[in-house]
Amino acid sequence: MPDQLKQRNRELSILNAIAHALNQSVNLDQALETALEKVAALLGLSTSWIWLMHEDTHQPYLAAAQNLPPVLRDNPSKMGGWCYCLDTYHKGDLKGAANVNVVACSRLKGLVEGTDGLQYHASIPLYAQEKKVGVLNVGSVEWRELSDEDLRLLNTVGDLMSIAIERARLYEKSIEIGAVDERFRLARELHDTLGQNLVAILMRLETLDALLDSNTNRETLSETVRDAIALARDNLEDARRAVLDLRAAPLENRTLIEALETLGQNIGGAARVRVKSIGEHPLSVRIEASLYRMAQEALNNIAQHADAQKVLIELTSTPQYVQLVVEDDGRGFDPENVQKDRYGLIGLNERAHLLGGSFAIESAPNHGTRLEIHIPLEREI
Repeated sequence: MPDQLKQRNRELSILNAIAHALNQSVNLDQALETALEKVAALLGLSTSWIWLMHEDTHQPYLAAAQNLPPVLRDNPSKMGGWCYCLDTYHKGDLKGAANVNVVACSRLKGLVEGTDGLQYHASIPLYAQEKKVGVLNVGSVEWRELSDEDLRLLNTVGDLMSIAIERARLYEKSIEIGAVDERFRLARELHDTLGQNLVAILMRLETLDALLDSNTNRETLSETVRDAIALARDNLEDARRAVLDLRAAPLENRTLIEALETLGQNIGGAARVRVKSIGEHPLSVRIEASLYRMAQEALNNIAQHADAQKVLIELTSTPQYVQLVVEDDGRGFDPENVQKDRYGLIGLNERAHLLGGSFAIESAPNHGTRLEIHIPLEREI
């Protein structure tokens, strides 16, 4: 019984270490490299490699490898296409971790040189529920056939890796969805601002054209021209802001706080901007970029409408949530009696909700405005 308990504790320790390593990254390549390194170190493996099934073509490809024998490492053609273990997996006959000897392995069969003495490897099928994810192969020159207990442990390792792979793929898809949502938001903004302003400019010019044919006094004509020029300038500013929004890397290798400080320095008008940071919990690229965009939108609103003297940008980051507050001492407004799209409030609200967060605003005439964006941070699983 003590020996069995000791073995069980060892297995749990190995699985816990592998699970912890896999949870450190949602990047697929990093997750695979980390997993193979950790599995090799903890189980004393000579080599390991993993095949994944392409999500669109369902064809296998070598996704990651650790210390392949020279005959496989130096001959890429040897690692291409289907093989015994992949065929068995594809047919549904590889139900769990299984021993594969050199005779059965179509990649090692008949080879003598360059195998580093590898005679057996184990193939572990990877599934996400019923979905075929790939095959993990692990081997050691000291192995013959693995025991049932070893194979059972490798099955559990395979389950952990399947979860990590699927999570990484879902994360990549969420980034793609976020990019699509961003394009839709920008399209709406272009329609709501540039489109409407162009219509207004056209109406002013048509009015001016009609006035030129009448006996209208010069002051009225000048006022119409000034209105059209002002609208054109606003439109140009909106167009410039839209172009900035299209830039692929808004932080440009800066920290979020550094990027916010630069935004504050570039704000138009006489406002002085102070940036305050509370906590240093790391944030994902997507959340950082979204917070930057929201701060940018808020500062644009302040520059255009608030006539503020002081602005505070406060970023609070904890393991549970991140909060962005933008507060000014400007003229303020009544949130209940203002068009929601006038100050970009719809866009800010949508950005927050895309991240599963909330957006709140406090303002009153002559008492400034406070915007608060609260984004919960899900615990890594």
